[in-house]
Amino acid sequence: MKNLKRDMALLMRGYKIIFSIDKSLIPLNIIRSLMDAILPFILIYGTAEIINALSRGDEAKKIFMILIITVILSSAAHIITEVVWRTLNVKDKYFEQQFSMYLNDKILNMDYGNIENPETHLKRQRIAEIRNMGGGGIWKLVYQIRDVISGLFTIVLSVAITYRAFTTVQSDFQGGFTFIFTSPISAVVLCALLLAIILLSIHSNALNTKKSHKAWDEAIPFNRIFNYILSNYMASYHAGKDIRLYNQKQMIMDSFKRLIKNTEPTLIKMERCQRQHGNITVALTSALEWLVYIFVGVKALYKLIGLGDLFKYINGIMRFGEGLKQFLNSFNELRTNNAYLEILYEFLDIPSKMYHGTLSVEKRNDNEYEIEFKNVSFKYPGSENYALKNFNLKFNIGQRMAVVGMNGSGKTTMIKLLCRLYDPTEGEILLNGFDIKKYKYDEYMGIFSVVFQNFKLFSFSLGQNVAAAVDYANAQAEKYIEMAGLKERFSEMPKGMETPLYKDFEEDGVEISGGEAQKIALARALYKNAPFIVLDEPTAALDPIAEFEIYSKFNEIVGDKTAIYISHRLSSCRFCDDIAVFHEGELIQRGNHDTLLENESGKYYELWNAQAQYYQENRDKKDGVT
Repeated sequence: MKNLKRDMALLMRGYKIIFSIDKSLIPLNIIRSLMDAILPFILIYGTAEIINALSRGDEAKKIFMILIITVILSSAAHIITEVVWRTLNVKDKYFEQQFSMYLNDKILNMDYGNIENPETHLKRQRIAEIRNMGGGGIWKLVYQIRDVISGLFTIVLSVAITYRAFTTVQSDFQGGFTFIFTSPISAVVLCALLLAIILLSIHSNALNTKKSHKAWDEAIPFNRIFNYILSNYMASYHAGKDIRLYNQKQMIMDSFKRLIKNTEPTLIKMERCQRQHGNITVALTSALEWLVYIFVGVKALYKLIGLGDLFKYINGIMRFGEGLKQFLNSFNELRTNNAYLEILYEFLDIPSKMYHGTLSVEKRNDNEYEIEFKNVSFKYPGSENYALKNFNLKFNIGQRMAVVGMNGSGKTTMIKLLCRLYDPTEGEILLNGFDIKKYKYDEYMGIFSVVFQNFKLFSFSLGQNVAAAVDYANAQAEKYIEMAGLKERFSEMPKGMETPLYKDFEEDGVEISGGEAQKIALARALYKNAPFIVLDEPTAALDPIAEFEIYSKFNEIVGDKTAIYISHRLSSCRFCDDIAVFHEGELIQRGNHDTLLENESGKYYELWNAQAQYYQENRDKKDGVT
């Protein structure tokens, strides 16, 4: 009972989710299920009445009226079923899209720390795999409810038209098989036998279902690789060059062969389970049919029921068995599916722990926003090591600061904390004297424009990529495209700001280089017009000339904004009056380029000379010096 209660709670939560997405989906499925259940009984009852009328020698007018009523009712049921079926075809597709958006909305609103956690993406991927492999998860609730409701209605209707076959007895009957007609015990015994056969069939089906689900789980890892090769790799036209240059065709074919070989035992196991269940079902169904035919047939043989009643009771009892099996099997499918629902709920229940404050961020025309890190330390979730330790730093308003250091020194971590993608493990970050946690989250995020190393552009129009919105100010977008150094390339684009990037959706899309993509990302940061602009390796993919152009007019581009510039190339930081040097999660030096170089034992001096030596060696090789 405890497990049943828990299973029902899981199911109810699933149906609440479905109802929140589309309030008409379940009612329409119930109507369709009702029509599916009613239609056979209209024909069974109408046919039985016609046969009885013919046997009694009733007037043709009465028989014809029964026929007309049967045809009208069955036609109405057919029409309703057809209309609902066509509506559900659209609704099902709509629900599938809306549910995907429901899951994506969870991702869009969860803490960034969860986004960087691989477990989050594995859960999301698992939900998709469950859907693709066996139609499980939330989709099972949509489709299986039809069989549950249809089975339930079938049970009710079959009992309504057949109960007299079991409750009516003739105590004065003389002849063979007296026990069948003179005692209600015979009906009880028959019902018990019917129920036992049905339950055995259901138990067999339940075992088969569990084994099939287990087999599907075994096949999921192989299916994951299969889908990756087909969808993520071969379907991407960007992979075409590598496939040909490195002759990856053979690697792909070998991978497919290995996948097929590895999944073959699982497929054989599934086929064996289904075959065994099918044989058991056929045997039990045959036994059920023989019992029904004997019980009702003997009564008809001794003329205790009419030929029409014989037809009605046999078909009604058989429909009862089918309805009971359909109901219990479907309900068992739903309960078995709960294991997959729990995976969905685990994903939906990933907590958002980041505190969202209530203070409004003051909108200042003078951009005077002052940020200060006070004794900030930070560990990434699941890590015992500090990415930042006892970090103190204050950004002066309108300042141009360069942040340098080796990989893993904490530069990008500092930016993530600044933008509240994470909160400090210890210490606090202040905006104009107040802890940034106290500000409204969206308003606080609005004061930053950031170009990360791994920025993302979409296969939408250039203007939409710059504005990060469907609708945008065309002139403003063009202005920032030019400021970012993409004026010449932009002039060649056939549709201007409406030119689609890449060819994923549009044949006339344009392919852009890595350097051009970085310039578009920079234009996007400028379009946002936030008072803080953060550039994390913004010129890594640019050629030296383009890089020089960006640096030479950096002050013009940034304007009166406070700018933070992160780079591995120290030569590109010289235009900044303030340089912060990171090492192993700590701020170890700060000053301008000349001041930092004066400290020959400092990290900046070490990094500068290491890079300068590299450039000198390359210059010597180019000049032929040995």
